Amino acid sequence: MLSFVGKRLATGVGLIVTLAVLTFFFLQLGNSDTAQRIAGQQAGPEAVAVVEERLGLDRPAIVQFLDWAGSALTGDLGRSWFSGQEVTEAVTTRMSVTVTLAVGSVLLTAVIGITLGALAATRRGWLDRAVQILAVIGQAIPGFLLAMALVLVFAIELDWFPATGYTRFSESPSEWLLSIALPVIALTLGSIGGVAQQVRGAMIDAFERDYVRTLRSRGLPRRSVVYQHVLRNAAGPALTVLGLQFVILLGGAVIVEQLFSIPGLGPLALSSTSQGDIPVVMGIVVVTGVIVVVVNTLVDVIQAWVNPKVRVS
Repeated sequence: MLSFVGKRLATGVGLIVTLAVLTFFFLQLGNSDTAQRIAGQQAGPEAVAVVEERLGLDRPAIVQFLDWAGSALTGDLGRSWFSGQEVTEAVTTRMSVTVTLAVGSVLLTAVIGITLGALAATRRGWLDRAVQILAVIGQAIPGFLLAMALVLVFAIELDWFPATGYTRFSESPSEWLLSIALPVIALTLGSIGGVAQQVRGAMIDAFERDYVRTLRSRGLPRRSVVYQHVLRNAAGPALTVLGLQFVILLGGAVIVEQLFSIPGLGPLALSSTSQGDIPVVMGIVVVTGVIVVVVNTLVDVIQAWVNPKVRVS
């Protein structure tokens, strides 16, 4: 198991390094006037040159990257070129908000999606058809349209939830829950169908296996066969989909945060990218990459525990 985890972590580290290199040099391509924006549009060439020297922008891109990477390895992601705030503080503070939305959505998706998938596989009929339709609708409708519809109905018309804004849990747990309810629901609606469809397909396939027929022929109760054997067989595909959904929801939260005016990574990523604030963008990429690698590794470990055959892959 340790070698299995080590291989997954090594792959994840390679992914983060590749992502950091590509992001840095792509940002360099469109970042020629950053010093001018920092110095001011009316600043002359001498003032711009001073800014470039202070930030190290007058050096070759490869030297800039190596300096950044050396500091990043020690945990220092630098400071924002525009606000002067430490990147680690800015990113981790906002990341906690974004991760809260993504984790809440994944948990809600897991509970509802697995339940619907299991019911569709065991009862079939109209419920099975409804799950398949739900999966198609969830993939077809963009998340921001679902978010806007939820705001229109539940925030503006019914006034059950706030339309925008965010309350921290430390300030008021109840207000915090209300402020994230619509964003989490908006993210969840688009992913329930996919998880339910995956669980349904895996369970139907398991029902056709010889070992399940043998168990049923021996007189085991249907409930015992379903929950102890069939559903466990479907756990692997479900975990894979949920791991992918977390990454998708993490990206989707960026858009949803803009719609609901939530101070997560979304507004920070958009503003820093438009300004050309390379330290902040790189901090967001690295921290997000680390979270994705950790989540995927955990999913792989759980799958290896559920199904030992995974360890040899």
